Parts: sequence; structure tokens; C-alpha cells
Amino acid sequence: MISKIEDLSKLCVHTLTTRPWNLEECVKNYAAAGIHGITIWRNVLENQNLQEARKLLDGYQMQVVSLARGGFFPSVDKRKREAAIEDNLWAIEQAAAVGAPSIVLVCGADGGQSLEKSREQIAEGIVKILPAAREAGVKLSIEPLHPMYAGDRSAINTLCQANDMAERFNSEWVGVAVDVYHLWWDPTLRTEIQRCAANNHLFAFHVCDWNVPTTDFLNDRGLMGDGCINVPEIRSWVEETGFSGYNEVEIFSDKYWATDQKMYLEKIKNAYLNNT
Repeated sequence: MISKIEDLSKLCVHTLTTRPWNLEECVKNYAAAGIHGITIWRNVLENQNLQEARKLLDGYQMQVVSLARGGFFPSVDKRKREAAIEDNLWAIEQAAAVGAPSIVLVCGADGGQSLEKSREQIAEGIVKILPAAREAGVKLSIEPLHPMYAGDRSAINTLCQANDMAERFNSEWVGVAVDVYHLWWDPTLRTEIQRCAANNHLFAFHVCDWNVPTTDFLNDRGLMGDGCINVPEIRSWVEETGFSGYNEVEIFSDKYWATDQKMYLEKIKNAYLNNT
């Protein structure tokens, strides 16, 4: 039986979900709405004093669930690969400073080379940043993206591929983020979630919905219940493994970004309680 969520204690909202708000607005409005889980997107840390950001988060009793995003390792250009490593090392410093226990890796791809080559460069990139992540106490969460993004955003497109990559490292610091938007269609999803959890690699769970029809493959995600994803069922598969982490609402939506964000936040809460 799929249970209904009855409280907000495991609700986390990504700052990019409420994109018009800066970090301070996100923190204050989430807390006022009874939401204390937050995943911080790095754009809201630009020009921010990280110590002051940490004080803000602590002052409103916010639990930082993760930092988004790192990754984008592959490139046919060696200089771009080296720049990606430097950027990921900086992301690790940012995560540690604001108290994020993990970084979500949107691993990247380059259409000028094979997917296999991009995957090897992803593995090489993780090898290079893993010592710094371990030293900082920050986990690395590989997020598989929908195959429509294989050409430019990620060569890791199924949970099976993400599990394979995580298992290569056999490290408590490398795992997987499961996002329903990217994985709901996969007939092996339940089995791969079980595999992921069995290896202690299930680090994060992201929720939203797939609108039908969709008007934009990047910025037309829906609230849970808007579209065709059976979010409660997938959540039940995640929770039956013993996962007790947050349900992270990650929605990119031109439609919702154009609305009153406080009213939108109330819609997020309602959708979370009734359709997650």
C-alpha cells in the first residue's frame, strides 16, 4: 500500500525551484512555510560571503540537504576538462562552508565524442576530486539524466549506468541521486533502486512531475500530481529500501517562476502532502 505523506518534516525544496528568490528570500520564506530542508543551487551563492550564508541558514534552522551542482567533466578540450576539475573543487569548498553533506553531480557530455569517451572522462573527473571531497566530508551524488540530455548534459542516462559508475569507486563518498523526472520511464527502476540502496549508494531522492503535453524539456516540469509520473509509487520503492532522507522538490518551470512565489510555495506544500 502506498502511504500518503502527512507532515513536512522530510520536505526539501531546491532554491532553483523558487528561482526568482535569492538565498535570503528562500531561507526566510521556506522557514515561514514550515519547510526546513533546502538544497542550495550555486547561483544563489554568487557574491555571497559563505560564512554569512551559513549563519543565515543556521539562524533559521535550515537543514542543507545538498549543493547543486557539480560535474560537467567531459570535453574534447583538455583545458575545459581541467577547468571543470577546478570548478568542482570550488563546489566542494562551498558545500563544506554552508554545511551541505553532498554535491549533486550533473556529470556532463560532449557531443563531439562518443558517450563511452564521455563516461570515461566522468570517471576520471571523479577520481581527481574524490580526495578533496573525502577530506571535506562531502559526498558526491551521481545524478542520471533523461536520455534526451545525453548529447550535452550527461552521458549517465539510466540508474543502471549510475550504479555501475558508483560501484567502480566502491567508496562511501560516491553514490547516486534518484530523480523521478529523469527515471520514471525506466522498466528496471525498482530493481535498480534496490541495487543502489543495497550498496549504500542511495544518497538523494528528487521529485516533480512530467507534464503531458510538455512545452519545454528543461523548464516545463510540473508539481507532483500535474502530470503522468506515479510519484507515490516510486517514493514507496525508495522508502521500502530503508531510505529515510528528504524528498527534494526540484522543479524548473517558466510557468511557476512567473507566479507569486509565496503562493507557489503553498502549492508545493499541498502537492507534496497529497501527491508524493
